[in-house]
Amino acid sequence: MSEPDQLDLEDGPEGTEAPKSVDDLSGLRMVEALLFASSEPLSLEELTLRLPEGTDVVGLLEELQTLYAPRGVNVIRVAGKWCFRTAEDLSFLMHRNVEEQRKLSRAALETLAIIAYHQPVTRAEIEEIRGVSTSKGTLDVLLETTWIRMRGRRRTPGRPVTYGTTEHFLIHFGLENVKDLPGLEELKGAGLLDSAIPASFMVPTPNDDTALAEDEDPLEDGTLFDDETDETAQT
Repeated sequence: MSEPDQLDLEDGPEGTEAPKSVDDLSGLRMVEALLFASSEPLSLEELTLRLPEGTDVVGLLEELQTLYAPRGVNVIRVAGKWCFRTAEDLSFLMHRNVEEQRKLSRAALETLAIIAYHQPVTRAEIEEIRGVSTSKGTLDVLLETTWIRMRGRRRTPGRPVTYGTTEHFLIHFGLENVKDLPGLEELKGAGLLDSAIPASFMVPTPNDDTALAEDEDPLEDGTLFDDETDETAQT
């Protein structure tokens, strides 16, 4: 092992213990290399399969998190998986690129928020919450981002399609799970809700459980009707 490698990895934040042996150091470098080279976050299982048997993967990930905590990139956990991400206080440097790549209309953002908080939800339910009609094009755009998916069909007349968020949604917004979305007080504090909202107003607790709800049926392969037809059939 070259001397520069040892110096580079041992030069962690003050108070951080250096790896106790060459084996620990090698394992740390392996995890670092895997996370750096992967284009997608890696699960604990995926990392374990790529590392020598008996490696303390959890311990190495925690050590790597501490090592990178004061740096420009951090090791974080999103959607139950691990990856490198730009430090939160430096995210403004990437803001322009993100907007250019994923520029959504206000209607699409509102629809995405409703799906995230109210899933599983149908197009008719989205329209009821928004108070305005939602075009099929808006849902198509969100489906193209891979942030939402068609979950199943509601057991109601017309059997409308239900929508929910995806793992890509969690990864893009840096969430461990959908329950990490801001609650009522956080939304008010950020100025996203009117301070004069009714006392009875509540923000639902998001739930992106992949299992179908009791009032949902699975989608039938090859028999997915156009969403416009489904919603019209309810009326």
